[in-house]
Amino acid sequence: MKKFIITIGLMSTLAFAPQVHASEGSGCHFHGNKPVTQAVVTDCATQRRDTLIKSGKLDASWQAVKPEKIEVIDGKKGKEWKVTFGNPAAADKTKRALFMFFAESGNFMAANFTGN
Repeated sequence: MKKFIITIGLMSTLAFAPQVHASEGSGCHFHGNKPVTQAVVTDCATQRRDTLIKSGKLDASWQAVKPEKIEVIDGKKGKEWKVTFGNPAAADKTKRALFMFFAESGNFMAANFTGN
């Protein structure tokens, strides 16, 4: 009887545990401190841009805009990726450049129009 109860308990735990099958890079969420490549950052920045458009935080005119500049900078907590998008069609002149920041490991940190 004791083995039966342990088996049922174990099966219940496994049945209700969240399944994690994400590989490194899926969803642009990374674990560890291994630096990612520029290609990965470009893809993640494009995905983040699309998310900002869908949520209404960016105008649809940004949809066709590709990253203009991708560089590694010295941030507050070490090396960071800085991705710059330029949209000359943006109505607000102060918001024609969009900057995104990613940790060296590829995780998204912030987006703004100031570059800081």
